[in-house]
Amino acid sequence: MTTLPPVHQINLQRGLGGGEVFTVSFSAALKRLGIATTVFVDPRARAWSSLRLANVRVESLGSPEELPDFLRGQPPCRLVFHTLAPEAVVSELRAQGHFTIAFAHMPLYGRDPRPLVPFDLVLAGSRHVIASLRAAGIDHVYPHPLYAAAQLERFGADSGPLRARSRYDWDRRKFRDRTLGVLEPLWRHFLPDRPYTRRPGLSLGIVSRITPIKQFPLLFAYLAPVFARHSGVQLEIFGSGGFASVRDLDRALRPIHKKARFWGQQQDVGAVYRSIDFLLTGLPEKEALGLNVIEAQACGTPVLAPDAPPFDETVMHGATGLRYRDPRQDGGAGFENALKLLLEVGFRFDKDSAKAHLARFSEDAFVERVRTWLEALASAGPGRVAAPS
Repeated sequence: MTTLPPVHQINLQRGLGGGEVFTVSFSAALKRLGIATTVFVDPRARAWSSLRLANVRVESLGSPEELPDFLRGQPPCRLVFHTLAPEAVVSELRAQGHFTIAFAHMPLYGRDPRPLVPFDLVLAGSRHVIASLRAAGIDHVYPHPLYAAAQLERFGADSGPLRARSRYDWDRRKFRDRTLGVLEPLWRHFLPDRPYTRRPGLSLGIVSRITPIKQFPLLFAYLAPVFARHSGVQLEIFGSGGFASVRDLDRALRPIHKKARFWGQQQDVGAVYRSIDFLLTGLPEKEALGLNVIEAQACGTPVLAPDAPPFDETVMHGATGLRYRDPRQDGGAGFENALKLLLEVGFRFDKDSAKAHLARFSEDAFVERVRTWLEALASAGPGRVAAPS
């Protein structure tokens, strides 16, 4: 493995999400396999300071257009784009001899596939995403999902008990958000400190960025009436999002506002998962994999998710959680049946039955998938190729 060319990565996201956590896991796997890697990041991104990129070179990159000049004259390498680059940039990098790889962090359903066309190869983290790529006519796809491994360690994770933080992740490119981002610390200064305490009853938790792909407002259009009918069920929301996303979720939760509490993004995600009874996912089709699902199960916290891809890949029904019928199909009846089961019978996270399922998302299994992919690339030789299935 040590004779293989380096694998460099480009991730220019400014926020912290599953793609950034995956980048850390991917970098660690490459290091374990003896492959040199550099991660190119946006100089204004703050997320990397809370992630453990141990012994990995990090370079600032203002835009993808700067990359060809940065790599000019260097030996050919593999470039994995977690943030896609324009066709002209990809063409220039290929002309320099580099092998260009796009990582599809989201399914393509409803999205334009053309930005993926110029790359030599496309990688994905689930069968759900691979199916969406093929449905869109993208044929240069590595046919095996890399999945992910739980990455629970964050810098500052031992910084104290869980407490309420901002529910907003301000977009500094927007004037409104920049203004509110300056004002928010001023009004929060007058709010009392609010440490997390469990409430009696069944605690369902959202542990996620509050973004449009999760479709939380639409989900709770169906689930809020169900919550309202069950007095012993509480909702805890750990995560932050843009102004509009948080506003829309807040509106959807108005019928159950006394049951729902916002806690903002937390560093110690392991403590978050252990503080709730069940992880509650968003709606499925725009979700690539659900790293929070992987993390929750690694902590022994079961998951409640719609019975649809990609959750049929990540949640073992009856062992690591329960999958219920998409509420858009039955008005929330399946979800209510699952709640009744939990309230009347309970649920035991069955590690023994789920041993093979959980092992799929271990660090060792992830490293082996990366090893297999690299060996497939090496055996295929140069050019635009996808490893055979």
